[in-house]
Amino acid sequence: MPYKENQTTRFSRSYKRLNRQELAALHEAMDLLIQKPELGVEKSGDLSNFFVHKYKIGKEKWLLGYTFNISKKIITWHAIGRHENFYRDLKKN
Repeated sequence: MPYKENQTTRFSRSYKRLNRQELAALHEAMDLLIQKPELGVEKSGDLSNFFVHKYKIGKEKWLLGYTFNISKKIITWHAIGRHENFYRDLKKN
C-alpha cells in the first residue's frame, strides 16, 4: 500500500518555482519513494530523522528531503533543491 503525502510550506514554495522538466523528474522520484520510502539515505547528526533521495535532471544532481512514518503510512516532503546549500537550509528549518 502506498504512503499518503504531506508537504511543508518550504517544500510547496520551492515546488511552485519548478519548470516542466524539473516537475516531471520530481514526480518520478516522488512516485518511486511513495512506493518504497526506504530508498533514500538516512542522515545522521543534526539531520538524523531525515532521509534524502538523490536524482538527476539533465546533468545536475537534485535532492529531495523527506521523513516518513511506517505505522501511519505517511510521507512528508520537507525540501527540494540542488545540492548547493541544501543541507544547510534543511538544518535551519
